[in-house]
Amino acid sequence: MADLPSSRVNISRVFTRVGIDFCGPFSIKLLSGRFKKSSKCYICTFICFVVKSVHLEIVNSCITDAFIGALKLFIARRGKPSDIYSDNGTNFVGANNELRKILKDLFNKESTGKIEDFSASEGIVWHFNLPVTPHFGGLWEAGIKSLKSHLKRVVGNTVLTHEEFSTLVTQVEAVLNSRPLCNLSSDPNDDFVLTPAHFLVGSSLTALPDPDLTEVPINRLIRWQLVQRLSQIFWKKWSTDYLNRLQSRVKWCKGEKIFKENEIVLVKNEDNSKTLNWNLAKTIKVHAGKDNVIRVVTVKTNKGIYQRPINKIIKLPFYD
Repeated sequence: MADLPSSRVNISRVFTRVGIDFCGPFSIKLLSGRFKKSSKCYICTFICFVVKSVHLEIVNSCITDAFIGALKLFIARRGKPSDIYSDNGTNFVGANNELRKILKDLFNKESTGKIEDFSASEGIVWHFNLPVTPHFGGLWEAGIKSLKSHLKRVVGNTVLTHEEFSTLVTQVEAVLNSRPLCNLSSDPNDDFVLTPAHFLVGSSLTALPDPDLTEVPINRLIRWQLVQRLSQIFWKKWSTDYLNRLQSRVKWCKGEKIFKENEIVLVKNEDNSKTLNWNLAKTIKVHAGKDNVIRVVTVKTNKGIYQRPINKIIKLPFYD
């Protein structure tokens, strides 16, 4: 396994380098009460590269202006980042069909130019991942995995008002920023741990004490207690999930296949078609990272010249 990039290990202010992703849609009501009209909203997620702090912003749509508005709110509250990393419109393979279409529209050529103009005016360097490489954004994908799955399971079919949903999302943000990173002391009797919140406010995030409402039937709760109950359930699910994912994982020790220029290769299609339909291509240039590991290859097919990650390239056996 290669070393982590310098953007992950160099000391810097929190949220100096961030990754951005979206999740949703979620249904909310503009007004409280029965039979009120509902609308959809999304959550824009900002993940700090260094300490894994999380910042969540609710947006009512995924149009470019709404996204830039969420970015302005983030800058006003957390400070201006120097670098922003995100997928481009072709990388949202994990999103549902509706969100995928909206995100592709958000990151089309015209909108991308508008976003880059705004970031350039603010002195921010924007990094878009290569096409068909969603795994290049593993940091922020992993950061919102629990947010997407648990928030959907906790909220379920309950339709909250915008104020209630905003309160819940803010409490969820505090939960995510309270997850343990490492022990503060080597003393086994010392149970204090370092969390992302220590880099934000100097200590772990705490909330006003609330009675345990997880076992109380929903029909006996008032609206505010319902929000507290959802937050408590989220905390329990997150704690269990995070502790399970802290188990050690085996790293690969064998080197990846090495590509060279002017080799004939097969290129996997994006539509998961049969191998007989994969295109033959010729490698024009290989792109090595700062650690001299090749992860991207420029290939030429009968349809044009493209950049593809090595997991989409099949090396023919006579080159082995």
